[in-house]
Amino acid sequence: MRKPFRDTRSVCPVCLRPVKAQLCREEEAGAVFLQKSCPSHGAFSVPVWRGKVPFDQWTANAKPLGPEEGLYCPSACGICPEHGQGTCCVLLEVTRRCDLFCQYCFANGGGMAEDPPLDELKRAVDDILRQCGKPLLQLSGGEPSLRDDLPELIAYARKQGCETIQLNTNGLRLAREPEYAARLAEAGLSIVFLQFDGVSDQVYEALRGAKLYEEKMRAIENCNRVRTGVTLVPTVVRGVNDQMLGEIIRLGASLSPAVRGVHFQPVSHFGRYPVVPQDGMRITLDELIDGICRQTGLSLDVFQPSCCDHPLCGFHISALASPCCCGVKPLPVSRQGAVSTAEQNRDYIARRWQRGSSQDGEDAGPLNDPKALDMNAFLRLLRTRSFTITAMAFQDAWNLDIERLHRCSLHVYNKGMVKPFCANYLTAAQAEN
Repeated sequence: MRKPFRDTRSVCPVCLRPVKAQLCREEEAGAVFLQKSCPSHGAFSVPVWRGKVPFDQWTANAKPLGPEEGLYCPSACGICPEHGQGTCCVLLEVTRRCDLFCQYCFANGGGMAEDPPLDELKRAVDDILRQCGKPLLQLSGGEPSLRDDLPELIAYARKQGCETIQLNTNGLRLAREPEYAARLAEAGLSIVFLQFDGVSDQVYEALRGAKLYEEKMRAIENCNRVRTGVTLVPTVVRGVNDQMLGEIIRLGASLSPAVRGVHFQPVSHFGRYPVVPQDGMRITLDELIDGICRQTGLSLDVFQPSCCDHPLCGFHISALASPCCCGVKPLPVSRQGAVSTAEQNRDYIARRWQRGSSQDGEDAGPLNDPKALDMNAFLRLLRTRSFTITAMAFQDAWNLDIERLHRCSLHVYNKGMVKPFCANYLTAAQAEN
């Protein structure tokens, strides 16, 4: 028996009509479902929590929607005055082209669409800075590295005041053309956000249609040579790589300081995806946490809910790369349950995902016993061996919760508007397959 305990809003997954919704709890299992009904297409129920982590404790700082909040989301959604969070990161699509055709692609990239002109993208950068201040700028697509003029765009964004620029990439060109990776670094690229689904070719064949593991490793090597920090980004799909979470973390930590962290993304069903999702296909945020704990030995108390976005949207662990069995040594948790601004979250990302300077003494070796270090040595380790484990659980038309969307700090620039990520890529079921 499911008992409603929180009112929110959502959309019909078929027609995207805004509808009322409720979070409902299965008391015995501790699971939570989002339930909603459309007058035209009937009732829908989708799991949002499996009971692996205490729900009320995890969401303690989540403010419920007020009766007049989110009434027109997401259909009229730019970043309206009542939006509950500022902009941490803005994604700018620079191409629709891609050299892969992945089963899962939120942008539904691929094909031979014509790229927007460079001057148009420069104007978009100016508009983003005008609307959002100086957010972290993520260049995405499609596959953005297919643009030969990408270094020029990065250099322009730097000149205009973007302090942190991130490239969302499959890494294939970075692997095949070391000189291109060098051009990006010289232009001012801060972070490579590398699609990295696992540690075997079987995973890439299943999700990306090709054997790519060695090329992913070469991309990391080439970024390391030019001192561009890399964050590994696995799309986690049940039965494909959900039993490889610990191996990905250990590999990433072993490649520190080149690799700065792992950013897990449980699969969401928008853009392009192979089949309409069933309940058993979903990996909820608490299941991801439980899987990492089981596969690494990390304890639950080192995971912190997102302090910037809604707590159901993500988690983070601040750590140092370590030779211990799980690969990382978590740093003490501070301000449990605190809420941070978009600016604070952006600064956190920039400090930890960017590579330190060549003067930081990266040859000091891995962390053994931090208690044996003096303060200067420990601060150097924080700069050089910092390693984060983070996650972002995107929402699709089935599990979209306007309460979560209302607090989104990851935004997309689209035709002059800045929109919450999940609102921008929201895909109706009737438009798929």
